[in-house]
Amino acid sequence: MGRIRFDTATTIDGYIADEQNSLAWLFAVPGSDDAERDIATPDSAVDVMGSTTYEWMLREMDLLAHPEKWTEFFGAKTVYVFTSRELPTPDGADIRFLRGAVADALPTIRETAGDGDVWVIGGGDLAGQFLDAGALDELAVSIAPVTLGAGAPLFPRRLESDRLHLVEATQFGQFVRAVYEVRAPSA
Repeated sequence: MGRIRFDTATTIDGYIADEQNSLAWLFAVPGSDDAERDIATPDSAVDVMGSTTYEWMLREMDLLAHPEKWTEFFGAKTVYVFTSRELPTPDGADIRFLRGAVADALPTIRETAGDGDVWVIGGGDLAGQFLDAGALDELAVSIAPVTLGAGAPLFPRRLESDRLHLVEATQFGQFVRAVYEVRAPSA
């Protein structure tokens, strides 16, 4: 069984998107293109995201008009999207929509991933639901030199330091990348 990993960019003050669900702040950081290239995308068998992240990607990359961009980013892998609404799908994309609790969907996600990893792309609340279900194994953040003051929080859950073990810290231009193993709660 592979790991479930939440890997994302964040501001210094802990937001992954601004109040309009925009990531413009991220792409405005000098050297962000280099960091995006140099920071390895998680090697995953399955990707998972929430509807806000999915809809942002559809808009930002104009994926309905250019479905080939989906394949450039995701290849042929399965992507699960948690949503309570009907959403459009780019032609040829293997997107499967899930409703309900992460805990209830875990067997399906793990079966699809087999021995491969699962990348929780976003958002923070969805990653928190994986933590709540006892299924989050890794939290990796690329910290940008930006503060927003408000927006979508990185991880809207309390998670104490006894549950996080730093396994890597690296500088990529203006970004600091920190990777933590998420440990089971103490008994």
